[in-house]
Amino acid sequence: MPDWTSYKDAAKARGALALDLFMVHTVPVPGGPAVPDILPDHLAYQRQLESDGSLFLAGPLSDDTGTQIEGAGLVILRAQSLDHARALADADPMHSLGARSYTLRRWLVNEGSLTLSLGLSTATITLA
Repeated sequence: MPDWTSYKDAAKARGALALDLFMVHTVPVPGGPAVPDILPDHLAYQRQLESDGSLFLAGPLSDDTGTQIEGAGLVILRAQSLDHARALADADPMHSLGARSYTLRRWLVNEGSLTLSLGLSTATITLA
């Protein structure tokens, strides 16, 4: 496999988006602090990240049946570097207080679509 920069350059050359984002896969720490106790601070932190433009997407993951939540989550960050993304993830109260641990990966977004609907008469925006 080529190095990251070469792969990204090739993706751009073929017309792909080649957008660098960072994926945080977060899981509960067995015996750690209770997640519900930290949830309000965690959500406030995510709102802060969203407000400053660092949070792209976030939410819980299901188990492999798709019917239960086991406590794992996925956070997609906009960051200047892997170190910057790590600093953002470390500052999440879930991680800094030891309720969750995480793995961090750089993610190159090349393909996909989002649908945005703007309702002028209803003053609504819908993302699908």
